Amino acid sequence: MSKPIVAVVGRPNVGKSTLFNALAGERISIVKDTPGITRDRIYADVSWLDHDFTLIDTGGIEPESRDIILSQMREQAQIAIDTADVIIFMVDVRQGLVDSDSKVADMLRRSKKPVVLAVNKVDDIRKYGNDIYEFYNLGIGEPYGISSANRMGLGDMLDVVVSYFPEGSDEEEEDDRPRIAIVGKPNVGKSSIINKLLGEDRVIVSDIAGTTRDAVDTPVVHNGREYVFIDTAGLRRKNKVKEELEHFMVVRTVGAVERADVAVLVIDAVEGVTEQEAKIAGIAHDSGKAVIIAVNKWDAIEKDDKTVYEYEKKIRNTLSYMPYAEIIFISAKTGQRLQKLFDMIDMVVENHSMRIQTGVLNEIMSEAVAMQQPPADKGKRLKLFYMTQVSVKPPTFVIFVNDKELMHFSYTRYIENQIREAFGFRGTPLKFIIRERGEK
Repeated sequence: MSKPIVAVVGRPNVGKSTLFNALAGERISIVKDTPGITRDRIYADVSWLDHDFTLIDTGGIEPESRDIILSQMREQAQIAIDTADVIIFMVDVRQGLVDSDSKVADMLRRSKKPVVLAVNKVDDIRKYGNDIYEFYNLGIGEPYGISSANRMGLGDMLDVVVSYFPEGSDEEEEDDRPRIAIVGKPNVGKSSIINKLLGEDRVIVSDIAGTTRDAVDTPVVHNGREYVFIDTAGLRRKNKVKEELEHFMVVRTVGAVERADVAVLVIDAVEGVTEQEAKIAGIAHDSGKAVIIAVNKWDAIEKDDKTVYEYEKKIRNTLSYMPYAEIIFISAKTGQRLQKLFDMIDMVVENHSMRIQTGVLNEIMSEAVAMQQPPADKGKRLKLFYMTQVSVKPPTFVIFVNDKELMHFSYTRYIENQIREAFGFRGTPLKFIIRERGEK
């Protein structure tokens, strides 16, 4: 089930990132040495009153000249409109109502998306309380006075945000059609792949990076089975402003991956795997989605008997944190191996939902412990008591131990490798939760 997406929109320096960090809490400060999981992440999972949602910070736009401020703000607001279920529109009580705020408010009002107006920097209600009412002039509903820095007023604002979530979003009807997000940086051939699968030009394709504006859901039937392909929009911007481009790309990818079971990361065979791909792959990995890496434009590469091996090795090195990902070499132009993509999707969808019986899991764990003794620290040795699978998509396992501080990452990875050796789980990440015995 996909979580609702909430985007924070507003001009620079109104406090969007401060609000984002306040709501995301400690999660945002976790630093992992995983490519694609940076300290300045712009999305995070947030919970409020039993509601889980994905929060996106659309901040970080600092225009170089005043001439383009409005166009960049429009772009930012449009992306939020396309992607989010609810929009938090943030303004600054100290600067008051400015013309740029009104222009963006017009767009938001026409979008028919729910908008919650947050008036930030209300650190002193006696001093700024009356200034909040000025923002009624925007015509998008009641303004809520908050202070992101002091975490004041956030509860009332969030109550309104979650009230707009679709009813029953926690108990959606089961749609058993596999949902596949086609992700990748602009102009690698994402739309061309879907068009080739459909046999028609359903998605607009051109050489301009980012022709696709909306994330488009396209049903495709293959061998009697229906799939839903989500073409993650590129970026409309024709002038490549590097920071904004990457920022928008991430916003769109998060929205599409959240709704998918499988992420197909498309790489341009001519350009090779880049840091941008690592960032996009990191989003899918973070979200626990099954992953297929599709190397497109393979027909344009001169090949010998070692080309595939060497190319795979480069991908594995750059995306070393996801060795489970499947790799396929395709050409949207010629249709090469595109039909095999469906077989691979079927396989990873099945693995993503695979359940293993508890008895079998504990046999594997016992054998693994016998082959490689658990680590010890200061005379105390790690003991593994019991393992069970608690959920799927991705397959998630709980291991009960005597002291979780002793369960080093490397030993968890060793147990994971033993499970993969027995059951494969190709294409899907596995998640492990370590509990001490007696802990719920």
